[in-house]
Amino acid sequence: MAKYKTTDEVLSMSNNISGKVVVITGASSGLGEVTARHLAALGARVVLAARRKDKLDALVAELTNAGGQAIAYQTDVTSQEEVKTLIQGAVDTYGRIDVLINNAGLMAIAPLSDTRTDEWDRMIDINIKGLLYGVAAALPVFQKQNSGHFINIASVAGLKVFSPGGTVYSGTKFAVRAISEGLRHEVGGSIRTTTIEPGAVDSELKFGSTHQQSRDFVVDFYKHAIPAESVARAIAFAIEQPADVDINEIVLRPTVQEF
Repeated sequence: MAKYKTTDEVLSMSNNISGKVVVITGASSGLGEVTARHLAALGARVVLAARRKDKLDALVAELTNAGGQAIAYQTDVTSQEEVKTLIQGAVDTYGRIDVLINNAGLMAIAPLSDTRTDEWDRMIDINIKGLLYGVAAALPVFQKQNSGHFINIASVAGLKVFSPGGTVYSGTKFAVRAISEGLRHEVGGSIRTTTIEPGAVDSELKFGSTHQQSRDFVVDFYKHAIPAESVARAIAFAIEQPADVDINEIVLRPTVQEF
């Protein structure tokens, strides 16, 4: 007969987040910002990364004033050197890294016939190469520690192509899923890998399109978006599991979302 967990055991599981060092890219707004608040409230030591340093500094002040531990690094994930500096700074400050959340992303929706190659390049640089730079910087740390956890933010658009308009974006998110699965297979054992695949979530992501018709469509599509806290809770669920449990994939979307 299965043994039910006691209240103390459940609380102990939640406390598996307390004290962990969590690096979050794209932390200046939206999902990253909300996740930082949520994890800091659970006792995590958060290392925040984004390009907008003023927003990072304001968030660090908010979290530390509330009794949390937080530091920030101005980081453009398309720069391998800046990502290396971020990871090294986290290790220098806290002595280790337990979790890297590769959250920075861009969704620029437009018809392929518009051939907005600059936006294609930007999505590839941020959504794919930025994630890989994070892996390249953190993986040696995780291997030396013999522990660590990658959490990569993909999308339901990485399960089904979001077209017309989102073909290249979907391509980058399919890549995130492929990289995550390969990473899990190659370095699993003591290092965990989780892919989070949200549907419409309230964030700045919906404003990434410069093609006005596509932007209007996306903003309308997101009118039933769920709060970013929904994704933050899913991330916390993956982190709080015992070390021998690897939550590999979580898909979540608004109940009314068909896609």
